[in-house]
Amino acid sequence: MSREQQAVARARKAFETGRSKCLDYRIMQLESLKRLFTERQKEIADALKKDLNKVRSEVASQLYETMGLEGEINLAVKNLKSWAAPRPVEKNLLTLMDTVYIRPEPVGVVLVIGAWNYPWAVTIQPLIGAIAAGNAAVIKPSEVCVHTAKVMEEFLPAYIDKELYPVVTGGVTETQELLRQRFDHIFYTGNSMVGKIIMEAAAKHLTPVTLELGGKSPCYIDKNCDITIACRRVAWGKYTNCGQTCIAPDYILCESSIQDRVIAEIKKAVKEFYTENPQTCTDYGRVINQRHFKRIMALIDDSTVAVGGQNEEANCYIAPTVLRDVKPDAKVMQEEIFGPVLPIITVSGLNEAIKFINKGEKPLALYVFTSDDKVIQKMIEETSSGAILANDCLVHYSISALPFGGVGNSGMGCYHGKFTFDQLSHLRSCLIKKLNMEGANTMRYPPHTPTKLNRARFFILKTANLGWIGWMMTLALFVVVAAIAIKKRITS
Repeated sequence: MSREQQAVARARKAFETGRSKCLDYRIMQLESLKRLFTERQKEIADALKKDLNKVRSEVASQLYETMGLEGEINLAVKNLKSWAAPRPVEKNLLTLMDTVYIRPEPVGVVLVIGAWNYPWAVTIQPLIGAIAAGNAAVIKPSEVCVHTAKVMEEFLPAYIDKELYPVVTGGVTETQELLRQRFDHIFYTGNSMVGKIIMEAAAKHLTPVTLELGGKSPCYIDKNCDITIACRRVAWGKYTNCGQTCIAPDYILCESSIQDRVIAEIKKAVKEFYTENPQTCTDYGRVINQRHFKRIMALIDDSTVAVGGQNEEANCYIAPTVLRDVKPDAKVMQEEIFGPVLPIITVSGLNEAIKFINKGEKPLALYVFTSDDKVIQKMIEETSSGAILANDCLVHYSISALPFGGVGNSGMGCYHGKFTFDQLSHLRSCLIKKLNMEGANTMRYPPHTPTKLNRARFFILKTANLGWIGWMMTLALFVVVAAIAIKKRITS
Protein backbone atom coordinates (compact mmCIF):
# COMPACT_ATOMS: atom_id res chain seq x y z
CA MET A 1 0.00 0.00 0.00
CA SER A 2 1.16 3.52 -0.75
CA ARG A 3 1.58 6.09 2.01
CA GLU A 4 -1.64 7.75 0.84
CA GLN A 5 -3.57 4.47 0.87
CA GLN A 6 -2.32 3.73 4.37
CA ALA A 7 -3.41 7.14 5.66
CA VAL A 8 -6.92 6.72 4.24
CA ALA A 9 -7.20 3.16 5.53
CA ARG A 10 -6.13 4.21 9.04
CA ALA A 11 -8.58 7.08 9.03
CA ARG A 12 -11.45 4.82 7.99
CA LYS A 13 -10.52 2.19 10.55
CA ALA A 14 -10.40 4.88 13.25
CA PHE A 15 -13.78 6.24 12.12
CA GLU A 16 -15.29 2.78 12.34
CA THR A 17 -14.41 2.63 16.05
CA GLY A 18 -17.09 5.28 16.55
CA ARG A 19 -15.03 7.56 18.77
CA SER A 20 -15.34 10.56 16.47
CA LYS A 21 -19.13 10.46 16.89
CA CYS A 22 -19.00 11.24 20.60
CA LEU A 23 -19.77 14.93 21.14
CA ASP A 24 -17.40 15.22 24.07
CA TYR A 25 -14.61 13.71 21.99
CA ARG A 26 -15.28 16.16 19.16
CA ILE A 27 -15.14 19.09 21.58
CA MET A 28 -11.91 17.78 23.11
CA GLN A 29 -10.31 17.58 19.65
CA LEU A 30 -11.44 21.10 18.77
CA GLU A 31 -10.15 22.57 22.03
CA SER A 32 -6.83 20.83 21.51
CA LEU A 33 -6.62 22.18 17.96
CA LYS A 34 -7.17 25.69 19.29
CA ARG A 35 -4.21 25.26 21.66
CA LEU A 36 -2.02 24.63 18.63
CA PHE A 37 -2.64 28.17 17.40
CA THR A 38 -1.59 29.75 20.67
CA GLU A 39 1.24 27.44 21.68
CA ARG A 40 2.83 27.18 18.21
CA GLN A 41 2.18 30.67 16.90
CA LYS A 42 5.88 31.40 16.40
CA GLU A 43 6.47 28.23 14.37
CA ILE A 44 3.37 29.00 12.29
CA ALA A 45 4.47 32.58 11.61
CA ASP A 46 8.07 31.61 10.82
CA ALA A 47 6.93 29.04 8.26
CA LEU A 48 4.57 31.54 6.64
CA LYS A 49 7.39 34.06 6.34
CA LYS A 50 9.56 31.50 4.56
CA ASP A 51 6.75 30.43 2.25
CA LEU A 52 5.59 33.94 1.43
CA ASN A 53 9.01 35.45 0.82
CA LYS A 54 9.70 36.71 4.34
CA VAL A 55 7.16 39.50 4.35
CA ARG A 56 4.23 38.28 6.40
CA SER A 57 4.57 39.46 10.01
CA GLU A 58 3.42 37.46 13.02
CA VAL A 59 0.66 40.02 13.57
CA ALA A 60 -0.57 39.56 9.98
CA SER A 61 -0.35 35.78 10.36
CA GLN A 62 -2.74 35.92 13.29
CA LEU A 63 -5.00 38.52 11.69
CA TYR A 64 -5.46 36.72 8.36
CA GLU A 65 -4.90 33.08 9.32
CA THR A 66 -5.31 31.81 12.88
CA MET A 67 -7.55 34.34 14.60
CA GLY A 68 -10.49 33.39 12.41
CA LEU A 69 -9.83 29.71 13.10
CA GLU A 70 -9.96 30.32 16.83
CA GLY A 71 -13.31 32.04 16.33
CA GLU A 72 -14.64 29.13 14.27
CA ILE A 73 -13.59 26.67 16.98
CA ASN A 74 -15.20 28.76 19.72
CA LEU A 75 -18.43 28.90 17.72
CA ALA A 76 -18.44 25.16 17.05
CA VAL A 77 -17.72 24.24 20.67
CA LYS A 78 -20.43 26.59 21.93
CA ASN A 79 -23.11 25.35 19.52
CA LEU A 80 -22.13 21.75 18.79
CA LYS A 81 -24.82 20.13 20.94
CA SER A 82 -27.58 22.15 19.29
CA TRP A 83 -26.14 21.61 15.79
CA ALA A 84 -25.91 17.86 16.31
CA ALA A 85 -29.31 17.51 18.00
CA PRO A 86 -32.29 16.01 16.14
CA ARG A 87 -34.17 18.74 14.25
CA PRO A 88 -37.97 18.54 14.39
CA VAL A 89 -39.85 19.25 11.17
CA GLU A 90 -43.35 20.25 10.19
CA LYS A 91 -45.73 17.31 9.75
CA ASN A 92 -48.78 16.69 7.62
CA LEU A 93 -52.00 15.44 9.22
CA LEU A 94 -51.28 11.85 8.24
CA THR A 95 -48.10 11.85 10.38
CA LEU A 96 -49.60 13.89 13.21
CA MET A 97 -49.03 11.18 15.84
CA ASP A 98 -45.59 10.15 14.55
CA THR A 99 -42.10 11.27 15.50
CA VAL A 100 -40.56 13.05 12.53
CA TYR A 101 -37.14 14.69 12.59
CA ILE A 102 -33.79 15.22 10.83
CA ARG A 103 -30.74 13.62 12.40
CA PRO A 104 -27.31 15.06 11.43
CA GLU A 105 -24.83 12.22 11.02
CA PRO A 106 -21.14 12.09 10.04
CA VAL A 107 -20.60 11.29 6.37
CA GLY A 108 -17.43 9.27 7.07
CA VAL A 109 -13.92 10.07 5.82
CA VAL A 110 -13.40 13.54 4.33
CA LEU A 111 -10.49 14.65 2.15
CA VAL A 112 -9.49 18.29 2.70
CA ILE A 113 -7.20 19.71 0.00
CA GLY A 114 -5.92 23.15 1.01
CA ALA A 115 -4.57 26.12 -0.93
CA TRP A 116 -1.34 28.08 -0.61
CA ASN A 117 -2.49 31.69 -0.40
CA TYR A 118 -3.90 31.40 3.14
CA PRO A 119 -2.61 27.93 3.93
CA TRP A 120 -3.89 27.69 7.50
CA ALA A 121 -7.23 29.44 7.08
CA VAL A 122 -8.46 27.56 4.01
CA THR A 123 -7.10 24.15 5.09
CA ILE A 124 -8.02 24.08 8.76
CA GLN A 125 -11.42 25.75 8.57
CA PRO A 126 -12.95 22.79 6.67
CA LEU A 127 -11.16 20.48 9.12
CA ILE A 128 -12.91 22.23 12.02
CA GLY A 129 -16.26 21.48 10.39
CA ALA A 130 -15.25 17.89 9.68
CA ILE A 131 -14.30 17.33 13.33
CA ALA A 132 -17.44 19.07 14.59
CA ALA A 133 -19.61 16.89 12.35
CA GLY A 134 -17.98 13.72 13.70
CA ASN A 135 -15.99 12.71 10.64
CA ALA A 136 -12.48 11.45 10.07
CA ALA A 137 -10.46 13.69 7.74
CA VAL A 138 -7.32 13.35 5.66
CA ILE A 139 -5.56 16.73 5.41
CA LYS A 140 -3.58 17.57 2.27
CA PRO A 141 -1.85 20.96 2.62
CA SER A 142 -0.59 22.73 -0.49
CA GLU A 143 2.89 21.71 -1.57
CA VAL A 144 3.56 25.29 -2.70
CA CYS A 145 3.83 26.34 0.96
CA VAL A 146 6.37 23.66 1.80
CA HIS A 147 7.40 25.05 5.22
CA THR A 148 3.80 25.44 6.38
CA ALA A 149 3.02 21.91 5.18
CA LYS A 150 5.90 20.60 7.30
CA VAL A 151 4.61 22.47 10.37
CA MET A 152 1.16 20.95 9.84
CA GLU A 153 2.66 17.51 9.35
CA GLU A 154 4.67 17.85 12.56
CA PHE A 155 2.22 19.53 14.92
CA LEU A 156 -1.30 18.50 13.93
CA PRO A 157 -0.69 14.86 14.98
CA ALA A 158 0.72 16.15 18.29
CA TYR A 159 -2.50 18.01 19.10
CA ILE A 160 -5.34 16.03 17.51
CA ASP A 161 -6.04 12.34 16.91
CA LYS A 162 -3.38 11.31 14.38
CA GLU A 163 -5.36 8.26 13.22
CA LEU A 164 -8.60 10.14 12.62
CA TYR A 165 -6.93 13.20 11.12
CA PRO A 166 -3.73 12.23 9.28
CA VAL A 167 -1.71 14.77 7.31
CA VAL A 168 -0.43 13.78 3.86
CA THR A 169 2.18 16.07 2.31
CA GLY A 170 3.55 16.06 -1.21
CA GLY A 171 2.82 17.39 -4.66
CA VAL A 172 0.77 16.44 -7.69
CA THR A 173 1.70 12.74 -7.54
CA GLU A 174 0.60 12.39 -3.93
CA THR A 175 -2.63 14.30 -4.59
CA GLN A 176 -3.42 12.11 -7.57
CA GLU A 177 -2.88 9.01 -5.44
CA LEU A 178 -5.21 10.39 -2.78
CA LEU A 179 -7.87 11.06 -5.41
CA ARG A 180 -7.77 7.40 -6.46
CA GLN A 181 -8.96 6.45 -2.98
CA ARG A 182 -12.59 6.36 -1.97
CA PHE A 183 -13.76 9.20 0.29
CA ASP A 184 -17.18 10.16 1.57
CA HIS A 185 -16.67 13.85 0.78
CA ILE A 186 -13.93 15.92 -0.86
CA PHE A 187 -13.37 19.55 0.10
CA TYR A 188 -11.09 21.45 -2.27
CA THR A 189 -9.97 25.08 -2.27
CA GLY A 190 -8.15 26.34 -5.36
CA ASN A 191 -8.73 27.16 -9.01
CA SER A 192 -11.44 25.98 -11.40
CA MET A 193 -9.05 24.02 -13.63
CA VAL A 194 -7.98 21.76 -10.77
CA GLY A 195 -11.56 21.81 -9.48
CA LYS A 196 -12.66 20.01 -12.64
CA ILE A 197 -9.99 17.35 -12.07
CA ILE A 198 -11.16 16.90 -8.47
CA MET A 199 -14.76 16.56 -9.58
CA GLU A 200 -13.87 14.03 -12.29
CA ALA A 201 -11.97 11.87 -9.80
CA ALA A 202 -14.81 12.11 -7.27
CA ALA A 203 -17.37 11.06 -9.86
CA LYS A 204 -15.77 7.62 -10.16
CA HIS A 205 -16.91 6.88 -6.59
CA LEU A 206 -20.00 9.15 -6.67
CA THR A 207 -18.31 11.17 -3.95
CA PRO A 208 -19.89 14.56 -3.20
CA VAL A 209 -17.59 17.57 -3.42
CA THR A 210 -17.32 21.08 -2.07
CA LEU A 211 -15.33 23.24 -4.46
CA GLU A 212 -14.19 26.65 -3.23
CA LEU A 213 -12.79 28.22 -6.37
CA GLY A 214 -12.39 31.82 -7.50
CA GLY A 215 -12.73 33.87 -10.64
CA LYS A 216 -12.78 37.51 -11.64
CA SER A 217 -14.63 39.34 -8.85
CA PRO A 218 -15.91 42.67 -10.24
CA CYS A 219 -15.96 45.97 -8.36
CA TYR A 220 -18.34 48.69 -9.53
CA ILE A 221 -17.68 52.21 -8.24
CA ASP A 222 -20.61 54.55 -8.67
CA LYS A 223 -19.79 58.20 -9.41
CA ASN A 224 -22.21 59.23 -6.66
CA CYS A 225 -20.28 57.90 -3.69
CA ASP A 226 -17.42 58.90 -1.41
CA ILE A 227 -14.69 57.94 -3.86
CA THR A 228 -11.90 58.48 -1.33
CA ILE A 229 -13.30 55.94 1.12
CA ALA A 230 -14.35 53.55 -1.65
CA CYS A 231 -10.84 53.49 -3.17
CA ARG A 232 -9.23 53.11 0.25
CA ARG A 233 -11.28 49.99 0.90
CA VAL A 234 -10.72 48.65 -2.60
CA ALA A 235 -6.96 49.15 -2.26
CA TRP A 236 -6.97 47.25 1.03
CA GLY A 237 -9.03 44.41 -0.45
CA LYS A 238 -6.93 44.19 -3.59
CA TYR A 239 -3.38 44.46 -2.27
CA THR A 240 -3.75 42.45 0.94
CA ASN A 241 -1.52 39.37 0.59
CA CYS A 242 -0.16 40.88 -2.62
CA GLY A 243 -3.50 40.37 -4.35
CA GLN A 244 -3.38 36.61 -3.77
CA THR A 245 -6.86 36.38 -2.29
CA CYS A 246 -9.66 34.47 -4.03
CA ILE A 247 -12.21 37.20 -3.16
CA ALA A 248 -9.95 40.18 -3.96
CA PRO A 249 -11.49 42.75 -6.32
CA ASP A 250 -10.22 41.56 -9.69
CA TYR A 251 -11.11 44.63 -11.73
CA ILE A 252 -12.91 47.97 -11.40
CA LEU A 253 -15.87 49.14 -13.47
CA CYS A 254 -16.54 52.89 -13.38
CA GLU A 255 -17.57 55.76 -15.61
CA SER A 256 -14.78 57.46 -17.55
CA SER A 257 -15.53 60.76 -15.80
CA ILE A 258 -14.21 59.41 -12.48
CA GLN A 259 -11.39 57.17 -13.72
CA ASP A 260 -8.63 59.71 -13.00
CA ARG A 261 -10.03 60.37 -9.53
CA VAL A 262 -10.19 56.63 -8.80
CA ILE A 263 -6.57 56.19 -9.89
CA ALA A 264 -5.42 59.10 -7.74
CA GLU A 265 -7.27 57.86 -4.66
CA ILE A 266 -5.97 54.31 -4.99
CA LYS A 267 -2.44 55.68 -5.37
CA LYS A 268 -2.94 57.74 -2.21
CA ALA A 269 -4.23 54.72 -0.28
CA VAL A 270 -1.28 52.57 -1.42
CA LYS A 271 1.11 55.20 -0.10
CA GLU A 272 -0.78 55.33 3.22
CA PHE A 273 -0.77 51.55 3.65
CA TYR A 274 2.62 50.60 2.23
CA THR A 275 4.70 53.84 2.26
CA GLU A 276 6.36 55.49 -0.74
CA ASN A 277 8.32 52.31 -1.38
CA PRO A 278 6.16 49.18 -0.85
CA GLN A 279 9.18 46.97 -1.58
CA THR A 280 10.66 47.91 1.81
CA CYS A 281 7.34 47.72 3.70
CA THR A 282 6.96 44.64 5.92
CA ASP A 283 3.18 44.72 5.46
CA TYR A 284 3.36 44.35 1.68
CA GLY A 285 3.67 40.82 0.35
CA ARG A 286 5.35 39.06 -2.52
CA VAL A 287 4.08 36.86 -5.32
CA ILE A 288 4.36 33.25 -4.14
CA ASN A 289 6.94 32.10 -6.73
CA GLN A 290 8.60 33.00 -10.03
CA ARG A 291 6.14 31.00 -12.11
CA HIS A 292 3.27 33.16 -10.86
CA PHE A 293 5.45 36.28 -11.13
CA LYS A 294 6.01 35.64 -14.84
CA ARG A 295 2.33 34.79 -15.37
CA ILE A 296 1.18 38.07 -13.80
CA MET A 297 3.74 40.19 -15.65
CA ALA A 298 2.69 38.62 -18.94
CA LEU A 299 -0.90 39.69 -18.28
CA ILE A 300 -0.13 43.41 -18.27
CA ASP A 301 2.09 43.84 -21.30
CA ASP A 302 -0.77 44.98 -23.57
CA SER A 303 -2.30 47.45 -21.08
CA THR A 304 -1.42 50.94 -19.83
CA VAL A 305 0.09 51.20 -16.34
CA ALA A 306 -1.29 54.17 -14.37
CA VAL A 307 0.15 53.33 -10.94
CA GLY A 308 3.04 51.06 -9.94
CA GLY A 309 4.37 48.50 -12.36
CA GLN A 310 7.79 48.28 -10.69
CA ASN A 311 8.97 44.69 -10.30
CA GLU A 312 11.92 42.50 -9.39
CA GLU A 313 11.80 38.88 -10.52
CA ALA A 314 14.51 37.61 -8.15
CA ASN A 315 12.43 38.77 -5.17
CA CYS A 316 9.04 38.00 -6.79
CA TYR A 317 8.13 41.63 -6.16
CA ILE A 318 5.41 43.42 -8.11
CA ALA A 319 4.40 46.86 -6.85
CA PRO A 320 0.73 47.66 -6.26
CA THR A 321 -0.34 48.32 -9.82
CA VAL A 322 -3.33 49.99 -11.48
CA LEU A 323 -4.07 49.73 -15.21
CA ARG A 324 -6.20 52.34 -16.96
CA ASP A 325 -8.53 52.22 -19.99
CA VAL A 326 -8.29 48.45 -20.12
CA LYS A 327 -10.08 46.77 -23.02
CA PRO A 328 -12.37 43.78 -22.42
CA ASP A 329 -10.20 41.63 -24.71
CA ALA A 330 -6.92 42.53 -22.93
CA LYS A 331 -4.85 39.65 -21.57
CA VAL A 332 -5.45 40.74 -17.99
CA MET A 333 -9.20 40.25 -18.46
CA GLN A 334 -8.97 36.65 -19.70
CA GLU A 335 -8.23 34.97 -16.37
CA GLU A 336 -8.28 35.58 -12.64
CA ILE A 337 -5.30 37.83 -11.91
CA PHE A 338 -4.47 36.59 -8.41
CA GLY A 339 -1.83 39.24 -7.96
CA PRO A 340 -1.37 42.97 -7.20
CA VAL A 341 -2.66 44.27 -10.54
CA LEU A 342 -5.95 46.18 -10.72
CA PRO A 343 -7.41 46.92 -14.19
CA ILE A 344 -9.98 49.68 -14.69
CA ILE A 345 -12.63 49.27 -17.40
CA THR A 346 -14.79 52.27 -18.13
CA VAL A 347 -18.53 51.90 -18.69
CA SER A 348 -21.36 54.33 -19.39
CA GLY A 349 -23.11 53.55 -16.12
CA LEU A 350 -24.74 50.91 -13.95
CA ASN A 351 -26.65 49.16 -16.74
CA GLU A 352 -23.55 48.64 -18.86
CA ALA A 353 -21.63 47.46 -15.80
CA ILE A 354 -24.29 44.83 -15.09
CA LYS A 355 -24.26 43.66 -18.72
CA PHE A 356 -20.47 43.37 -18.60
CA ILE A 357 -20.56 41.35 -15.36
CA ASN A 358 -23.25 39.02 -16.68
CA LYS A 359 -21.26 38.23 -19.83
CA GLY A 360 -18.59 36.54 -17.75
CA GLU A 361 -18.63 33.57 -15.42
CA LYS A 362 -20.43 34.01 -12.11
CA PRO A 363 -17.88 35.44 -9.66
CA LEU A 364 -17.08 34.35 -6.12
CA ALA A 365 -17.67 37.89 -4.89
CA LEU A 366 -19.14 41.06 -6.35
CA TYR A 367 -18.48 44.52 -4.94
CA VAL A 368 -20.47 47.71 -5.42
CA PHE A 369 -19.63 51.11 -3.97
CA THR A 370 -22.44 53.64 -3.94
CA SER A 371 -24.49 55.86 -1.65
CA ASP A 372 -27.67 54.94 -3.52
CA ASP A 373 -29.63 52.00 -2.11
CA LYS A 374 -31.41 51.59 -5.46
CA VAL A 375 -28.07 50.92 -7.16
CA ILE A 376 -27.26 48.24 -4.58
CA GLN A 377 -30.66 46.62 -4.98
CA LYS A 378 -30.44 46.62 -8.78
CA MET A 379 -27.00 44.99 -8.62
CA ILE A 380 -28.35 42.33 -6.24
CA GLU A 381 -31.43 41.61 -8.35
CA GLU A 382 -29.81 41.56 -11.81
CA THR A 383 -26.54 39.66 -11.18
CA SER A 384 -25.46 36.36 -9.66
CA SER A 385 -22.39 35.72 -7.51
CA GLY A 386 -21.26 33.71 -4.52
CA ALA A 387 -21.59 36.83 -2.38
CA ILE A 388 -22.27 40.52 -2.89
CA LEU A 389 -20.88 43.31 -0.72
CA ALA A 390 -21.82 46.94 -0.81
CA ASN A 391 -19.23 49.53 0.22
CA ASP A 392 -16.55 47.16 1.48
CA CYS A 393 -14.33 44.24 0.46
CA LEU A 394 -13.45 40.80 1.88
CA VAL A 395 -15.15 41.24 5.27
CA HIS A 396 -18.01 38.83 4.55
CA TYR A 397 -15.44 36.04 4.95
CA SER A 398 -15.19 36.90 8.66
CA ILE A 399 -18.91 36.41 9.35
CA SER A 400 -19.58 32.82 10.33
CA ALA A 401 -23.35 33.32 10.01
CA LEU A 402 -22.96 33.88 6.25
CA PRO A 403 -22.36 30.90 3.94
CA PHE A 404 -19.09 31.26 2.04
CA GLY A 405 -18.98 29.68 -1.38
CA GLY A 406 -19.28 30.19 -5.10
CA VAL A 407 -21.82 29.57 -7.80
CA GLY A 408 -21.23 28.09 -11.24
CA ASN A 409 -17.59 28.43 -12.27
CA SER A 410 -16.64 29.97 -8.90
CA GLY A 411 -17.52 26.83 -6.97
CA MET A 412 -20.21 24.71 -5.37
CA GLY A 413 -21.21 24.12 -1.78
CA CYS A 414 -20.50 26.48 1.09
CA TYR A 415 -18.92 26.58 4.52
CA HIS A 416 -18.21 28.66 7.68
CA GLY A 417 -19.83 28.06 11.05
CA LYS A 418 -22.90 25.86 10.98
CA PHE A 419 -22.76 25.75 7.19
CA THR A 420 -19.54 23.72 7.36
CA PHE A 421 -21.14 21.37 9.89
CA ASP A 422 -24.15 20.82 7.64
CA GLN A 423 -22.01 20.55 4.49
CA LEU A 424 -20.02 17.70 6.03
CA SER A 425 -22.99 15.97 7.65
CA HIS A 426 -25.60 13.62 6.24
CA LEU A 427 -28.96 15.11 7.21
CA ARG A 428 -30.82 11.87 7.72
CA SER A 429 -34.62 11.81 7.52
CA CYS A 430 -36.25 9.92 10.38
CA LEU A 431 -39.91 8.96 10.82
CA ILE A 432 -40.97 6.76 13.74
CA LYS A 433 -44.47 5.25 13.74
CA LYS A 434 -46.28 2.93 16.12
CA LEU A 435 -48.08 -0.25 15.09
CA ASN A 436 -51.55 1.02 15.98
CA MET A 437 -54.32 3.23 14.55
CA GLU A 438 -54.23 1.13 11.39
CA GLY A 439 -57.69 2.31 10.44
CA ALA A 440 -56.30 5.71 9.50
CA ASN A 441 -54.12 4.04 6.88
CA THR A 442 -56.98 2.46 4.94
CA MET A 443 -57.13 5.46 2.64
CA ARG A 444 -53.79 4.43 1.08
CA TYR A 445 -54.56 0.72 0.68
CA PRO A 446 -56.26 -0.82 -2.38
CA PRO A 447 -58.90 -0.84 -3.63
CA HIS A 448 -58.39 2.86 -4.49
CA THR A 449 -61.60 4.89 -4.61
CA PRO A 450 -62.52 8.57 -5.06
CA THR A 451 -63.55 8.68 -1.40
CA LYS A 452 -60.16 7.42 -0.26
CA LEU A 453 -58.44 9.92 -2.59
CA ASN A 454 -60.36 12.82 -1.04
CA ARG A 455 -59.37 11.70 2.44
CA ALA A 456 -55.74 11.32 1.36
CA ARG A 457 -55.69 14.79 -0.17
CA PHE A 458 -56.95 16.27 3.09
CA PHE A 459 -54.56 14.47 5.40
CA ILE A 460 -51.42 14.57 3.22
CA LEU A 461 -51.67 18.04 1.68
CA LYS A 462 -52.58 19.83 4.91
CA THR A 463 -49.62 20.66 7.13
CA ALA A 464 -49.97 20.49 10.89
CA ASN A 465 -48.85 23.99 11.84
CA LEU A 466 -51.56 24.44 14.44
CA GLY A 467 -52.11 26.00 17.84
CA TRP A 468 -53.08 23.73 20.74
CA ILE A 469 -56.83 24.13 20.06
CA GLY A 470 -56.27 23.24 16.42
CA TRP A 471 -54.20 20.24 17.47
CA MET A 472 -57.02 18.96 19.72
CA MET A 473 -59.69 19.46 17.04
CA THR A 474 -57.55 17.78 14.40
CA LEU A 475 -56.77 14.89 16.74
CA ALA A 476 -60.47 14.42 17.47
CA LEU A 477 -61.22 14.45 13.73
CA PHE A 478 -58.43 11.99 13.14
CA VAL A 479 -59.84 9.62 15.77
CA VAL A 480 -63.35 9.88 14.29
CA VAL A 481 -62.12 9.10 10.77
CA ALA A 482 -60.09 6.18 12.10
CA ALA A 483 -63.07 4.86 14.03
CA ILE A 484 -65.30 5.06 10.96
CA ALA A 485 -62.73 3.22 8.89
CA ILE A 486 -62.36 0.51 11.50
CA LYS A 487 -66.13 0.13 11.79
CA LYS A 488 -66.48 -0.26 8.03
CA ARG A 489 -63.80 -2.98 8.01
CA ILE A 490 -65.53 -4.85 10.81
CA THR A 491 -68.95 -4.72 9.19
CA SER A 492 -67.73 -5.55 5.67
